[in-house]
Parts: sequence; structure tokens; C-alpha cells
Amino acid sequence: MSFEEVLRKYHLDIRPSSIETLQVNLTKTCNQACRHCHVDSSPNRRESMDRNLVNEILKILEDPRFKILDLTGGAPELHPQFREIVTRATELKKNVIVRHNLTVCFDPHPVTKESMYWIHDFFMKKKVEVISSLPYYREYLTDRQRGVGVFKKSIMGLQELNKRGYGKKGTDLLLNLVFNPVGAYLPPLQKSLEDEYKIELKTKFDIEFNNLYTITNMPIKRFKEDLERNGQYELYMEKLRSSFNPIAAKSVMCRNTVSVSWDGKIYDCDFNQMLNLQCNYKQNPLSLENFDYDIFSKRDIIWGNHCFGCTAGAGSSCGGTLT
Repeated sequence: MSFEEVLRKYHLDIRPSSIETLQVNLTKTCNQACRHCHVDSSPNRRESMDRNLVNEILKILEDPRFKILDLTGGAPELHPQFREIVTRATELKKNVIVRHNLTVCFDPHPVTKESMYWIHDFFMKKKVEVISSLPYYREYLTDRQRGVGVFKKSIMGLQELNKRGYGKKGTDLLLNLVFNPVGAYLPPLQKSLEDEYKIELKTKFDIEFNNLYTITNMPIKRFKEDLERNGQYELYMEKLRSSFNPIAAKSVMCRNTVSVSWDGKIYDCDFNQMLNLQCNYKQNPLSLENFDYDIFSKRDIIWGNHCFGCTAGAGSSCGGTLT
């Protein structure tokens, strides 16, 4: 059964609701090349949003209906206008989220070779919300997914953020972590795993954080290729299909998010973006150049079988579980 057939089976007509989040993929350049990365980012990628499109983003953010700017990549901090974008968004009173990989601050910029040590102080000054992937609180499994040496750098990055008040009680500096399973598995219950993470990271490294988000690995791009190499793709897809949750389906993130690619095209979500499933309205492709909030709110969401990843079990989104 296709995803659309399953929606019909459960009599679900899922449409856009209140569009509050503008999620922007600024660049595919990254200092890492993780196994599960659905963006295929790496130090060798050079795709990056140009100045004209950045100006369009800043113009769109003036609409008070947008409450959140969610910056992702690659490593979004590697974009040349990153600090300008964050500064302007905070001036507009938006909640700015940065998908920060914890290690980019310790490596020189892959293109310019400049130092990235400014990141932590800049985050603190602008009070951005930091969301960072930490596949596990043990070194072996994190390095297996993200590369040798990444765990130790990630711990150092978390400690630097804690020094500036991130993740600490009594501050408004939010530090949230993300768990992705290592392999063809669904994530465990979010709250129980969060408790486990908090105990282990505090005990072993004196690290504190606010929330843990569990996110299902999407069967696309690099992760799909890994599944196919290991003969696990069909098994994983069947696991997702059999775990379909109609309650989670009603809360999928594409209902309230605009996803923008580095080249200005508009998508229902980050995953559709990576599959080139561009949004359209009455057969007209949507992009920053012709963006209209009201038209975008009337579009039909584009579904695919990868959407089973967002609706399996407790559900999955960029903000963790859905139920």
C-alpha cells in the first residue's frame, strides 16, 4: 500500500494549517559527512544560498504570521550571511532555531579556512535556540554514525554551550539534543530515553540540556543507500508501514512549515526537498520569487512512501515525536 492509499484507508484528508515556521537550508557545505544524512552534506559540497535569495528570506520574515526561523544545512553557520540572517531575524522578534552539529566550531571553514570559534558567543548574544544531533551518549555508536572523533568534539561543544548558560535551569538559552537510531530501527520512547541521556551526560561529563528529540531515520538519500547495501531497505519500509499511526499523521510538520532549499525552491518539508518534490499551486512551482503566504496555505501537500517515516510509532518531526 502506498502512503496515499493508507491515508484514504483511515479517511485522513491532511491539509496545511497555520504556517508558522520558515525552515531554510542555507548550504550543503558541512564539516562532517554522516551516514544517516538525508541532505548528502559534506566538506566537499559547495551549494549555498545567494545574496538575492537571502534578501527574499528576510523580506518574507517581516510577515508577523511567521513565528520561527529554523536554519539548517549542511552546517548553516558556514553560510557567509549566517550572522546577518540571525541578527535580522532576532530584530524582527522571531524565535531563531539553529541546527548546530556541535563540531563545526572546532574545524576551520571548509572553504574560507577561517576560525569558527565565534559560534558559541554569537549564539549566546542572540539567544538562538540550539538543536544538536547526538546519536548516543557513548562514543562508539556516535562515531559509527558521524565519523571517528566526532563524539569527543561533540562533548566539548556541549560543555562550551553549558559554560554560556545553555541547557541550564533558570536561563532562557535552550539546548535540545536529537537522537537518531544507528541502523534500521525505530527510535525508543522519547521521554524515557531523555531521562537516560540526562543521567549519563551529567554523571560522566557534567553536561545539562533541556530536551531530547527522537527522530526516525528517513529512507531517502544516504541512509537509503546504506539500507540497500545491507539488504535492509524493504524490511525497513515494511516496519514503517506496519507502524503507521493515524494520530501522528494528523500532526505532521508539513502542515505548519515552509521548507526552502539553498536555491530558493519551496517544499512541504526538508525530506521532500531532498527528493526534489517541489510544491506547486495549480501546476505552478513555488519558490521564494513567487511566494505568497495565502497561496502556500491552500496547496495540496505532496506525499510519498518516505512519509511513513514521519507517521510510524509515536511519529517523527524536526521537533521530535508527534504523539
